[in-house]
Amino acid sequence: MDVVGIIWLEHIVEKLAAKHHVEIDEVEAVLVNVMRFRRIERGDVAGEDVYAAVGPTMSGRYLIVFFIYKRSREALIISARDATPRERQQYGRK
Repeated sequence: MDVVGIIWLEHIVEKLAAKHHVEIDEVEAVLVNVMRFRRIERGDVAGEDVYAAVGPTMSGRYLIVFFIYKRSREALIISARDATPRERQQYGRK
């Protein structure tokens, strides 16, 4: 999977900051550095499924990022939060 761009919706950016204390640059760092993505579910639009990526930020914080992989090869960010210990462990195995 090759993510060529990131689509940000204003209400998602606000939710990430207020609820999860996650900044835009942290999400972008995870998507740039992660080598594997996991499909979570089929999307409502054919060919646009929901994926998760787990990885470190520049400061060493591990996040899980949920996004829709668009046909345009862009990631529409849905949510991001701190990865659980189990999610971090799975990241280490891959």
